[in-house]
Amino acid sequence: MSSLQGKHIVLGVCGSIAAYKSALIVRLLIHEGASVRVIMTPDATEFITPLTLATLSKQPVFVDYFDPKTGEWNNHVQIGLDADLLIIAPASANTLAKMANGLCDNLLTAVYLSAKCPVYIAPAMDLDMWKHPATKRNIALLQSYGNHIIPPGNGELASGLSGEGRLAEPEEIIAFLQRQSSEQYEGDKPFTHLRALVTAGPTYEAIDPVRFIGNHSSGKMGYAIAKRLHDLGATVTLVSGPSHEIAPKGVDLVKVNSAAEMLAACQEHFQSSDIVVMSAAVADYTPTEYADQKIKKKEDSFALSLQRTTDILATLGQQKTAQQTLVGFALETNDELANAKGKLTRKNLDFIVLNSTNDTGAGFSTDTNHITIIERDGQEHRYELKSKDAVASDICERILVHRNSL
Repeated sequence: MSSLQGKHIVLGVCGSIAAYKSALIVRLLIHEGASVRVIMTPDATEFITPLTLATLSKQPVFVDYFDPKTGEWNNHVQIGLDADLLIIAPASANTLAKMANGLCDNLLTAVYLSAKCPVYIAPAMDLDMWKHPATKRNIALLQSYGNHIIPPGNGELASGLSGEGRLAEPEEIIAFLQRQSSEQYEGDKPFTHLRALVTAGPTYEAIDPVRFIGNHSSGKMGYAIAKRLHDLGATVTLVSGPSHEIAPKGVDLVKVNSAAEMLAACQEHFQSSDIVVMSAAVADYTPTEYADQKIKKKEDSFALSLQRTTDILATLGQQKTAQQTLVGFALETNDELANAKGKLTRKNLDFIVLNSTNDTGAGFSTDTNHITIIERDGQEHRYELKSKDAVASDICERILVHRNSL
């Protein structure tokens, strides 16, 4: 049975070109057995008609506080209290700003302020709007209130640009809701009383005060894993290299820059951790010498001397006990399976998560990933391309299986 079966869902639709996708969201929710009531902002009606959504939901669509013809009041308090879930998709930059700051000038924002149920927000806007510091601040505020953000996709936008800000596809939104509302974990947090250590992002190896050696890791995968582990009851410490991601609520964030700093932070927390997931992209080499002042351009060529960094994963693998679960990552460009299996054995891992730069939609800075999990006994679990939140759930399920075998 679907985890959305029998749920009373309020779907908020904002003024966005992506509003046309709300019709499919309604159909998919009803297909999952939910009842759906739609509330539209006045601007949303310029993109899709209330009649369309009323026909699909089989319920009246609300736009205003009251019917001007009859004076009948649409009780925003009761609508909010009756909902099992409030989903706002698409959520425009304007509505995000209102919700973050408690503004209440339309029926949808009034329902949001009255709701006691979980709130899920699927932003949709152009790239520059999504990247603007004001939007990032509003997203952080909304998350701090306990709201769930359904990450936007990466692709072609209405402006003709391509990048982040595109509304998550309706199927992805439904999958996100199903995971969050899953009866498998409803009222059951299997990692309660366990401590988890997660690493994420790149490391920056300083050359001089303004230059460094780094990589394109965004930290998205590690942050998603930290959030999922926390949702399943674990006490989570997230050691992160430089990243623009927002730390999940309830997760202890430790910020580092270099591989040496990440090693020190991991050593501090490793022995007390039951679960360790090393998803950071740690530099293999660091400059032999650091220049205290900016290196000036003088010669036509410049040689940089590098030395190996300490292999954090191998170091922890040597210290690992039989009661700990240690998970590594392998991002490969060639001989993927062979390289990943070798790393699994050499570094004493319980399983390794393999992804390849040859797979479209996988790797650094994307919102999706395509993974294969390889276990110590040689078992391979291949997964389709999914959002990184969904991949985090798959990884945590394998961790749960391993913990149950101890």
